[in-house]
Amino acid sequence: MHPIIFRFGPIVIYSYGVWVVIGLISGLALTLRTARQDGIPQEVIFDLAFWLLFFGILGARLLYVMFDLPYFKSRPLEAIQIWKGGFVFYGGVFSSLLASLFYIRRHRLNFWQMADLVAPALALGQGIGRFGCFSAGCCYGRPTHLPWAITFKDPQSLAPIGTPLHPTQLYHALSCFLIFFILILIKKRKLTAYGQGQLFFVYLMLHSTFRFFIEFFRGDPRPRLSPFLTITQGIALIITIGAFAFYLYRRKASK
Repeated sequence: MHPIIFRFGPIVIYSYGVWVVIGLISGLALTLRTARQDGIPQEVIFDLAFWLLFFGILGARLLYVMFDLPYFKSRPLEAIQIWKGGFVFYGGVFSSLLASLFYIRRHRLNFWQMADLVAPALALGQGIGRFGCFSAGCCYGRPTHLPWAITFKDPQSLAPIGTPLHPTQLYHALSCFLIFFILILIKKRKLTAYGQGQLFFVYLMLHSTFRFFIEFFRGDPRPRLSPFLTITQGIALIITIGAFAFYLYRRKASK
């Protein structure tokens, strides 16, 4: 709930950026550990991580800017100030997926093996990164009087000040941690009962389902498909259905 951790003259350390870095390091460490167990060279993981990170941030930020284009047209320099927060998850998913497809195809790697490898790390990294959203006040919730409502008081916060809100950032974090533990539990069975690629599709299904329902509690401006659904919810529905279909297909193929 404190967007700025440290300020010394022109030097400013934003809590959002710190949490994102912690999430990235945690996800990378988990991936490297799993890669060693699967016999995948570490240099492959570092190269792939660079592609995922660079294009993931680029796509997530680009979609965020597009959703609020009139604002950024008048403030173009703010479009590149990613350390202050402001990303759309699905923009990062699509851009990093395309980049990883190019990298994996170029180096003749097993796509499904790599997808299963990074799935738990994605959930863990996202869960930690959501504390950055909570600190910055972005992705805030609707007003509520529930006992666990959060009231932001820091004037630098992106959330409304002095109003009890749903802690949707923490809802997202908890859902990601739950997904992480579920993926870890089924990981030992993925090569037999689930087949390669199944872990990745379970991640997509669970994340999109949680995201769909948490959107109902979001209070920040959201581009809408209808008075009842946001664009994010529409994308989440498509991904959930698509991931389930591919899950069944890959499970059948693995048999």
